[in-house]
Amino acid sequence: MAGRAARVADAALVVAGALAATLAFDVLDLPSPSLFGGLLAGLVRGLAGRRRLVVPKPATTAAQGLIGVSIGALVDLETLEAIGRDWLPVLLVTVGTLVLSVLAGLLMRLQPGVSPVTGAFAMVAGGASGITAMSRELGADDRMVAVLQYLRVLLIVVLMPVTATAVFGADPGAGGTTVDDAGPGWPAGLLFAAVCLLTGAPLARLLRIPVPALLGPMLVAAGLDLGGLSGGASVPAPLAVGAFLVIGLMVGLAFDRDSLRTIGRALPLALVAILGLVAACAGLGAVLVATTGAGALDAYLATTPGGLYAVLATAQDSGADATFVLAVQVLRLFVMLLSAPLLARWLRRTGAD
Repeated sequence: MAGRAARVADAALVVAGALAATLAFDVLDLPSPSLFGGLLAGLVRGLAGRRRLVVPKPATTAAQGLIGVSIGALVDLETLEAIGRDWLPVLLVTVGTLVLSVLAGLLMRLQPGVSPVTGAFAMVAGGASGITAMSRELGADDRMVAVLQYLRVLLIVVLMPVTATAVFGADPGAGGTTVDDAGPGWPAGLLFAAVCLLTGAPLARLLRIPVPALLGPMLVAAGLDLGGLSGGASVPAPLAVGAFLVIGLMVGLAFDRDSLRTIGRALPLALVAILGLVAACAGLGAVLVATTGAGALDAYLATTPGGLYAVLATAQDSGADATFVLAVQVLRLFVMLLSAPLLARWLRRTGAD
């Protein structure tokens, strides 16, 4: 009995630390503060504790599903219509981004201790939360993936507004203020999330879709949105925060000193690969300008490899075509997440692992 009470107290202390870190990161305006908070609290406990602590499987499954629903809810008819007649160049640029991500991942193989699947997932441009949530299930080191994915997002969040202003002539404030649609409220959001979770995962297993806990709810949420059946509902904020927190804890608790040293040694090469990926994606933006009617700023923001919400905030604030930017970013997000299982299978089949 005493042992069980100690385990509960241990887990409660880690969750409290994760919530405190989340609040601090939110004040600092970091991307995905709850994922970072869970990651930090889990890391501290993973390195300091003598007995390993793990997140229960039902919690991680539910968290994957909620993240999938959040991603699926980004899709609507207006977003798809924004691509319109330019769908082919947009699709080609999206595939080009995937190819660049794989090449950057292959570069990470130069670092001892990084497998091809881990390197590729760490460099996939877009869907950082989804990629992190599915990486362990697909054979990647989710600790390395989480650190490098969010290093990329952090660099983009810092560099993108400066680049948009200095290079592409963005005018901060030109877009005026935007009013967020509160949607139908949290009860509708709770029902929407429950329907997607309860139908998405079983349907994905039935259809043999990889990573059913995440991709199933994501596809159901997207289908309901496109069919006009969601009523604009989305995952209630507390549930979304909790989902990211759980994934952060899952990854953080798996850390040990050896894995921390491996990631530390990989950071210099990863930084080079990430900066090269950011520059190459800006080059794809130039391709988008040449093949569509998009302006240089719109194309740059649309092809920025990650930091979706920061990109949209910059687009709205500077008067860029936020709908077009969102459409391209969401299309890439779906392509990256849906192709990740196929990519992992191909890399394992080559025998490179």
